[in-house]
Amino acid sequence: MKNIILVGMPGCGKSTVGVVLAKAMGYRFMDSDLLIQETDGRLLCEIIEQEGVDGFNAIEDRINSRIIADRTVIATGGSVVYGKNAMEHFKQIGVIVYIRLPYNEIKRRLGDLTKRGVSMKKGQTLRELYNERVPLYEKYADIIVDEKGHGISDTALEIKERVKIHFAMK
Repeated sequence: MKNIILVGMPGCGKSTVGVVLAKAMGYRFMDSDLLIQETDGRLLCEIIEQEGVDGFNAIEDRINSRIIADRTVIATGGSVVYGKNAMEHFKQIGVIVYIRLPYNEIKRRLGDLTKRGVSMKKGQTLRELYNERVPLYEKYADIIVDEKGHGISDTALEIKERVKIHFAMK
């Protein structure tokens, strides 16, 4: 199955780039955060508030590890990399692309984190979250694309070209 799974920090552009990429490749588009909300019946921030970070991460892992798709760009939530089952599943069904953005740009782009439904431990800073997640994104990524200084279309085009090469090599 030739899916493209986008991972990265909240605010790096996974959903926005994903829609443009899907159109450019003739693929479907799926936002896994929306799938989680639809499947669970609650907003992400409500799940985190009611279940805690660990509970949310377990729900996210379970739902993502059951995604069945083909020729789909899947924009994941930033915390997807905490789910071992989901990440192993994504490795089997496609190519994982990490959209990398420096911390200062992430901080600039993000507003109120509580309204976004960002999975953060109580008292954890955005910097600590960033430092914790980046090694996980890099561990699972088949392709790393730097978003800094690029527009949405340029990032989508770079991903398209690099994914074509990746699929050709498999």
